Amino acid sequence: MVVIVGALVQAAGETPAGKAMGMGLSVSVPEQYRRLVEQAGNICPELSPNILAALLQTESEFKPNRTSPAGAQGIAQFMPSTWETDGIDGNGDGKRDVWDPEDAIPSSAKYLCKVAQDVKDVPGDKQSNMLAAYNAGPYAVIKAGGVPVNGETEGYVKSINALASKPVPVGGGGGELTWNQAATAINAADSQIGMPYSWGGGAASGPTTGSCCSPNGSSGSSTVGFDCSGLVLYAYAKAGIFLPRTAAEQYAASEPIKTAEIRPGDLIFFGSTPEGIHHVGIYVGGGHMIEAPRPGTSVRYGPIDSMPDFFGVGRPIARNSKEI
Repeated sequence: MVVIVGALVQAAGETPAGKAMGMGLSVSVPEQYRRLVEQAGNICPELSPNILAALLQTESEFKPNRTSPAGAQGIAQFMPSTWETDGIDGNGDGKRDVWDPEDAIPSSAKYLCKVAQDVKDVPGDKQSNMLAAYNAGPYAVIKAGGVPVNGETEGYVKSINALASKPVPVGGGGGELTWNQAATAINAADSQIGMPYSWGGGAASGPTTGSCCSPNGSSGSSTVGFDCSGLVLYAYAKAGIFLPRTAAEQYAASEPIKTAEIRPGDLIFFGSTPEGIHHVGIYVGGGHMIEAPRPGTSVRYGPIDSMPDFFGVGRPIARNSKEI
């Protein structure tokens, strides 16, 4: 297992940070925002339109009316206190409106460039440090001497870098999984952090009550939440990919991937045989996954070596139909 985990971490580290200036946008940006992203994404050397687009996709899926459970607002997910100090009137209408993408997208780019300067003397990749500072704050990056070692910020940085560095292939209808679909699934799973584990819980529509009983006798019939495969089912349904219900069935419905080729969004399976797979998590990079581990826990970021019986890696096959 040590060798396998080492390969996974090495593969994630080999994913290049993406300027990708001449490749076109890696993210499917809604047409009404493309000009804003392309203009704002070129205002400082550490930033690119691809990075800005990948960040906005990760933060809000380009939904300008989104509010996070923590209170972050708008398409760029500004906290009110940060908007108060760093929001700008991007469209020149005399107002600074966090809900207006014409203000929020240029403000996001300006703030990214600001935190890039705050952490410019920190060792490591400047682009990754900038993204980590946007997520966790400049002080956390300075204190850590780079990207803070925690599942959330590491996964955030690696997912954005991976999404920004790859052109989007043509997906759907049984084709290759796109980076946009993988990012959407990761975002969907991330939105459920803290949701209780429920044996048999979870559907394409979201958390549900579960059933009885797990191998250790735990019942999910009175708990609204997810089990491991229910979380994966929900996350990928948000990306338009409809998977079977159990972890073993999800492995059978995925393309086996060599550990050296793993990327964010791939599924990590645990068990002794294909039929005996009992756990699945969504890889986010940096040796971490999002998972619903076991009864008595909740959806969380966890290390990929949290269980001793790693079985393999699978990449969901893109489908545009609910038929499995």
